[in-house]
Amino acid sequence: MTPRRRLPRRQRFSGQSFNRMLPNLMTLLGLCIGLSSIRFAMDGKFSTAVFALAASMVIDGLDGRIARILKATSRFGAEFDSLSDFLCFGVAPALIIYMWSLAPWGGIGFLPPLIFASAMALRLARFNAALDSAPKAAFAYNFFTGVPAPAGAALALFPLFVGLEAQDIHAVWLCNLVAYPLFSGAVLVVTGLLCVSTLPVWSFKNFKIPTAGILPLLLGVVVFAALIFADPFLAGALIVIAYVVMLPFSLRSYHKLARQAEERRAAAETVDP
Repeated sequence: MTPRRRLPRRQRFSGQSFNRMLPNLMTLLGLCIGLSSIRFAMDGKFSTAVFALAASMVIDGLDGRIARILKATSRFGAEFDSLSDFLCFGVAPALIIYMWSLAPWGGIGFLPPLIFASAMALRLARFNAALDSAPKAAFAYNFFTGVPAPAGAALALFPLFVGLEAQDIHAVWLCNLVAYPLFSGAVLVVTGLLCVSTLPVWSFKNFKIPTAGILPLLLGVVVFAALIFADPFLAGALIVIAYVVMLPFSLRSYHKLARQAEERRAAAETVDP
């Protein structure tokens, strides 16, 4: 009886699974949309440029969460995400505001975009360096150090939000005011300083909502979603104003939690010397 010939084992396909590639693909999509916003601004389509950057912000908020859900986080993904953030939220807003408002001032008008983009690069570099630093206190993980990149882009676009809304309601005086290079340039510079600062800012990652506040929050989200569809530029301006108003409360909350943590540490050292 002749022995049975064994067929050669089929080699398995080697490579990355789609689940692990999905977050990076989303980051790449956000990068392309953010770069396209610059082209829209070059064509004078500033409202389309704003919508493109808003879509890029949404994608940026999703790719990291999807990576954690799929357990596909990696150092490559973190670095790629930072590079995408620099283009979408550092370079693109600066150039859009320059082309919309600052171009008549020539080289002087280009200084605020330079300051803003440089500050955003420093902020993202500091964020990457913090990945390898010593662990922070538990409460500190609920805070960003400085205004995060997407929020910084929204703050930088505040004059454009108001200007586009003023055009819709035919308020020429308001449009001229926010489009004046001194105003839009000051907004860029101040926003850049907030991004590179050490100001503690709520991250809302572990933000707990009281039971009594859940229903009002849901109703508020519904009303705000309706406002976004009805008047997106007014909604964008209101978001920026609400975010700026939140900053002092975030600072106070950080100092309160830091003081409580220090008191607990001191009490523990007193009990167990």
